[in-house]
Amino acid sequence: MVFSTVISTTPPIFHFPKNLPVRCSSSTSSSSSLSVPSIQLKSMHFDLKTYWATLIGEINHKLDQAVPVKYPEQIYEAMRYSVLAKGAKRAPPVMCVAACELFGVDRLAAFPTACALEMVHAASLIHDDLPSMDDDQSRRGQPSNHTIYGVDMAILAGDALFPHGFRHIVSNTPSSLVPESRILRVIAEIARAVGSTGMAAGQFLDLEGGPNSIEFVQEKKFGEMGECSAVCGGLLAGAKDDEIERLRRYGRAVGVLYQVVDDLFKAKTQSEEYGKKKKKGKSYVAFYGVEKAMEVAEDLRANAKKELDGFEQYGEKVLPLYSFVDYAAEGKFSIDD
Repeated sequence: MVFSTVISTTPPIFHFPKNLPVRCSSSTSSSSSLSVPSIQLKSMHFDLKTYWATLIGEINHKLDQAVPVKYPEQIYEAMRYSVLAKGAKRAPPVMCVAACELFGVDRLAAFPTACALEMVHAASLIHDDLPSMDDDQSRRGQPSNHTIYGVDMAILAGDALFPHGFRHIVSNTPSSLVPESRILRVIAEIARAVGSTGMAAGQFLDLEGGPNSIEFVQEKKFGEMGECSAVCGGLLAGAKDDEIERLRRYGRAVGVLYQVVDDLFKAKTQSEEYGKKKKKGKSYVAFYGVEKAMEVAEDLRANAKKELDGFEQYGEKVLPLYSFVDYAAEGKFSIDD
């Protein structure tokens, strides 16, 4: 139920403009409204692959420690199977850490929440793949959890991962870096994102349908995790309320962008199989066609960068978040290269 984290080694088949005009407020002069901020230009040369790969190594190590095998072993083994999947690219935790570092806070403050986000991510995918939901047989390059451990154990594993993530935040976030009040806000944010008005609502409408439901499904089912990841990083760092709202809009746009581009890629490379599979779900490609979906992706990319323009005072610390946007649109590299 979250934004896609598959990094393809295939060159991008959809080419979006590199420097879309940035929509500025009416107080901005007409000459500057068509220019691209210098920080955006710098982001095109930021080494996101190295940044991402380094973080993945740290996050994977911490996740391995966070979900040990103990009684009842079968539940923990099922939890670890999805959380530690080798095909996972850790987009939610990486975005959380990047948002926290934007405000000059040590990434050690963000790691427990980053790991919890990956647990929530994995739990949502386990449940999303069940026969009664999207009925997917594979996930992250391996068989889906329920095809290995059975539907009953997959449900239990997903159920267990949600509170396990909350507990991990409370037990492991360093009090010397993050005050308790911020931790409470982080927990409330994650609970909101996965709850009945968040990802669960998106999955409901994805299954049941409804008039004009496509935007709601995309924002709730896929945008919520990107939004939550960015916001949690900002909350941990003590960002101001207006900065949190910028991160919220940024993360939501990136989360939906990932999914729209993933749908475009599948529609182009697996048109017949994709068409059959997506009859049950809701996507911009299925509803509006490739051309309209590409326009949506361009708008999402521009909107995400527009939000980041408000963080120019933090200098190059915002570069990872800018690079995320272009990666979401093009996915040019593989971490395993």
